[in-house]
Amino acid sequence: MAGNLDIEELTTLVKSGAIDTVLVCFPDMQGRLVGKRVTGAFFLDHGVHELHVCDYLLTVDMDMEPVPGYVAANWDTGYGDFAVRPDLSTLRRIPWLEATALVLGDCVGGDGLEVPHSPRTILKRQIKRAAALGYTVKIGSELEFYIFDDSFEDAAEKRYADLKTTGRYIEDYHIFQTTKEEGMIRAIRNGMEGAAVPVEFSKGEWGPGQAEINLRYADALEMADRHVIYKNGAKEIAWAAGKAITFMAKWREDLAGNSCHIHSSLWKGDAPVFANEDAPEFDQWAAGQMALADDMTYFLAPYINSYKRFQAGSFAPTRIAWSRDNRTAGFRVVGDGAARRLECRVPGGDCNPYLAFSAVIATGLHGIEHQLDPGPMLQGNLYDADAPEIPKTLRAALTALDASVPLRAAFGDAVVEHYLHTGRWEQAEYDRRVTDWELQRLFERG
Repeated sequence: MAGNLDIEELTTLVKSGAIDTVLVCFPDMQGRLVGKRVTGAFFLDHGVHELHVCDYLLTVDMDMEPVPGYVAANWDTGYGDFAVRPDLSTLRRIPWLEATALVLGDCVGGDGLEVPHSPRTILKRQIKRAAALGYTVKIGSELEFYIFDDSFEDAAEKRYADLKTTGRYIEDYHIFQTTKEEGMIRAIRNGMEGAAVPVEFSKGEWGPGQAEINLRYADALEMADRHVIYKNGAKEIAWAAGKAITFMAKWREDLAGNSCHIHSSLWKGDAPVFANEDAPEFDQWAAGQMALADDMTYFLAPYINSYKRFQAGSFAPTRIAWSRDNRTAGFRVVGDGAARRLECRVPGGDCNPYLAFSAVIATGLHGIEHQLDPGPMLQGNLYDADAPEIPKTLRAALTALDASVPLRAAFGDAVVEHYLHTGRWEQAEYDRRVTDWELQRLFERG
């Protein structure tokens, strides 16, 4: 694939001076890329094997606050190191950064084993579960984001108030309005192609200044890797253009949220399993995801803000139901033949793809292993359907995950407890804050 490198090609590029920096990264719990910038020569001499980083990187919150109470790393353990072992199959050039390559790695403990609560490792284990049943999982994730004429720095100085989106009106599929944004969007599309993250197309989304760039589907791990490189890269390209973008699930209450629709399918070798409408796996795959929708919602919607996206009439789902080509459903059946797949519409643009994909695979496999029946597809406006609701709050999602026997079996108790602690910290941090809404409502009149 264009943009991919092998170690021999990297060696040549480093010796010629065409590459002088290698980003050695891994995804943290929030799905961000963290790691080190390594000189090309040092990477070839030493970094190709492993680099050491502080183990607190898988226990910090969005503000990089060392969160107390984790078993895996804490003040009593001294916050030691784990290693990042590069996966050389992910090595690629990053064309929007000068003379730079990037490689993703796996977090490895002192015992030489992958750290079990590392998001990339969690996903690899669910892929291995599928493989044991004879399946390859292919996934495509669709991310939406808003574009602002303000820079990231200006937006922060304005405390994220009175921001100017690049569009003034709803621009879903509009060509003229998206032409105004094309300079940056084209840079993202072409940059991703050059970084071995193949793009299908871009389009305007529902909100003013809202865009979507669709990536080609791939095997689940490759898709998660592409997803985080794309998300990080889109921010870098926007920053370089003096603009800001946000993937947060709901940046303004009166505008559509940012989704991350996850399209999933099963394959055996080169054969798409779901193409055979007589095969039971498709219904079972859907049934498992719906049966455990409550249980997995935290991994699809990890923040307080995530749940503000679930509003009727907003194209975000509110009901745990499936339907054929129906955008009001939480689970949408899409495509025919080899393209037949299940779209989970629950996640927002703020999800960690490794954790979200892991949840989709784990619950889908649960449906196959237990031969679950999804029941009939529903039709019409499912916002008004007689169907269970998606959890409305982070608290409710954490309660469901805590009680989930199937996800504890799939991920392991220690991993589930690690992420429950993460979610409970997020909730507690929000609970103690005084918001602008409270001040405006109560300062004078309360």
